[in-house]
Amino acid sequence: MRNRINIFQNVDWALITIFLTLMLMGWLNIYAATYSEDHQSLFDFSQSYGKQLLWIGTALGLGLVMLMLEERFFSTFSNVIYFGGILLLIAVLIFGKEIKGAKSWFVIANTISLQPSEIAKYGTALALSKFVGEYNVKMQSFKSQFQAAAILIIPIILILLQPDPGSVLVFCSFIFAMYREGLSGNILLIGLGAIVLFMLAIILRTSSIDLPFELILDGKYILIIALTAIAGIVFWLIKNYKQAKFVISGVLLICIGYIMSVDYIFENVLKSHHQDRINDLLGVTFDPSGAGYNVNQSKIAIGSGGFSGKGFLQGTQTKLDFVPEQSTDFIFCTVGEEWGFIGSFVVISLFMFLIIKIIAIAERQKAKFSRVFCYCAASIFFLHFMINLGMTIGLAPVIGIPLPFFSYGGSSLWSFTILIFTVIRLDSERKYLLG
Repeated sequence: MRNRINIFQNVDWALITIFLTLMLMGWLNIYAATYSEDHQSLFDFSQSYGKQLLWIGTALGLGLVMLMLEERFFSTFSNVIYFGGILLLIAVLIFGKEIKGAKSWFVIANTISLQPSEIAKYGTALALSKFVGEYNVKMQSFKSQFQAAAILIIPIILILLQPDPGSVLVFCSFIFAMYREGLSGNILLIGLGAIVLFMLAIILRTSSIDLPFELILDGKYILIIALTAIAGIVFWLIKNYKQAKFVISGVLLICIGYIMSVDYIFENVLKSHHQDRINDLLGVTFDPSGAGYNVNQSKIAIGSGGFSGKGFLQGTQTKLDFVPEQSTDFIFCTVGEEWGFIGSFVVISLFMFLIIKIIAIAERQKAKFSRVFCYCAASIFFLHFMINLGMTIGLAPVIGIPLPFFSYGGSSLWSFTILIFTVIRLDSERKYLLG
C-alpha cells in the first residue's frame, strides 16, 4: 500500500486555499446578512451563521475523509452512489416536506434540512464519468450519446416532479463535460436554439395580431409563420439539394411541435411563482412590488454599495430586511452593498480562478474518468455561479440556485466540498497512473 503521506504531499494546495478563502468569506457574509444587536457573537449557534459554522466544521471533516479514500473508490462505487441518489429523489417525492412550492427536502427533527438533489448531482457526475471514461465509449456515436443522456434524464425527470427547475439546469450543465469528450457542438447549438425559442414563445404567448375578417392571430403562430418563412427562403436557396430539404422540413416540424408545447410546459410543469418570475424577467409583466420585488431590491442593495461599499455590517438594505432570502439565494447582495465594486470583483475573480483551476486540473489528468469528473465539477460551479449572480442583477430568473460556499445551507455546502475534494483526491493520484 502506498504511503499515506504522499496523498497530502500531492494535493493541490492552491485549490484548497481558494476553497477555504471562499468558505470563510461566505461565512462572514452570512453573519453580516443576518446580524442583529441582540446576537453579536460570531459563535452564536442559535443563529444561522453559528449553524453555518457547524456545517463548515462537518464539511472540512468530509473533505478529510475524501482525501483518505483510495482513488479507485470513486469509479468502483460510482453507480452505487448514482442509484442511491435516484432512490433518495424518489423517496423525497413521497416523504419529503414541501417548501416554497417544491417537495425537495427531507426535514429531520424540524431543524436539519437535507436536499437529495445535491447527492444526486454528485452521483450523476460520478456515473457519467464512469460511463464516458470506458475505453469503448465514443461521444461521437449516437449509441453513446443516448446512453449518456439516459444517465441524465432519470434524475432530471424526478427533479421536475418536485418541481425544482434550478437543479434541472445544473444537470443540463454536464453537457459541457461531454462536449470536451467529443460531443458535437451542434448539440450545444440545438440546446441554445431551444432556449431562445422557449423565451420567444413565452414573450409572444400573451400577444396577438388583429387580421381582416375579424380574425385574431395568437402570438405563437406569429413565431411559427416566421420560422416557416425562413425555411421557405432556405428551400429556395438550396432548391437542388433534396436531402437538405428533407432535413430542414423535419427540423421545422420539430420546432413547430416544440412551440405548441410551450404553453403546456409553462402552465403545468412550472409553479405559479416560477411563471411570474420568468414573465417579469422577460418583460411580459412588470410587477416591482410582487414577482419582481426580490430582484428590484437586490439591484438597489448592490448598486448602493458603490465603488468601495458601505463597510462590514453597515449595509442598510440587508439590515432592514428589504432584500428577501438575503442569506441564501441573494447573499451576493451583502457582498455588493458592504464591499462594493471592489469586493464584488474579488469574489467574482475567486470563483473564476476556482473554475479555471479545476479545468486546468482536468486537462492534466491521465485517467479519462478523472478528467470527465473534473469537467463535471467545473460545470456545476460555473452554472451555480453564473445563474446566482444573474438572479441578483436581473439577468436570470429567480429559481433558487445557491451561490457556492456563500449561501446558507448544509446540503449545498457538503455537496460543493465533496466535489472539490474528490477533484483534489483524483488529481493527487495522477503521478502514479500510466499515461
